[in-house]
Amino acid sequence: MEDLDYLKSKDTFLAGADEVGRGPLAGPVVGCCFLLNNVTKKKVKNLFEFAQEWEVTDSKKLTQVKRLKIISALGLNLETIKPSQKLIIDIPKVEGLNFSLTEISHDIIDDINILQASLLAMRTSFYKCAEEIDSLFGEVLIDGNKFLKIEKENVRETPLVKGDSRSVLIGLSSIVAKEYRDLLMQKLGAKFPGYGLEKHAGYPTKTHKESIAKLGPSAIHRKTFKGVKEHLV
Repeated sequence: MEDLDYLKSKDTFLAGADEVGRGPLAGPVVGCCFLLNNVTKKKVKNLFEFAQEWEVTDSKKLTQVKRLKIISALGLNLETIKPSQKLIIDIPKVEGLNFSLTEISHDIIDDINILQASLLAMRTSFYKCAEEIDSLFGEVLIDGNKFLKIEKENVRETPLVKGDSRSVLIGLSSIVAKEYRDLLMQKLGAKFPGYGLEKHAGYPTKTHKESIAKLGPSAIHRKTFKGVKEHLV
């Protein structure tokens, strides 16, 4: 994990952001940020130890059982997490770690496109994490190859391709965002039956596309996406 490589002596924070849900045909995209405030090399090393103990990495490389164990070790409850809420993470030897998560709806995705919606989700999550920090001086690590364009002085941004397997903070964001969105899509599957959202989380599987063709798009389908827009009335 490379988080420590980006820490400068004058930094007051180190953050990592990721998103889940760019590919689905339905539902929101979810962005997440973990931010370590009052950062020190010792704190980052302790965070590494936590990551090693719980095998934190890219969420796609972990089983759901492992992802849920990590979320539990962070002291988070998926059922009680609310979008745009800042939560303090209490784990041994790591003080000042906080977290926020943001949903960007299918309507906004259709309005501004999925790339911009994904960046907005991560950027909003960072702003929420950082809103009570007195001195914003530090680094935001971002999964992918795009900048968030954070409008604050002294905040550096570093996109990292495959960042969820290179940064603890991005990896944690990836894990929480995925499990949060999967649970949300299970609930939406019950609200919008017939599409199998609870099984594929809105991704363009063969059965999902067949369901859209048969039933027409639901209220939460992304109407600008191929596989949906062809079936609009």
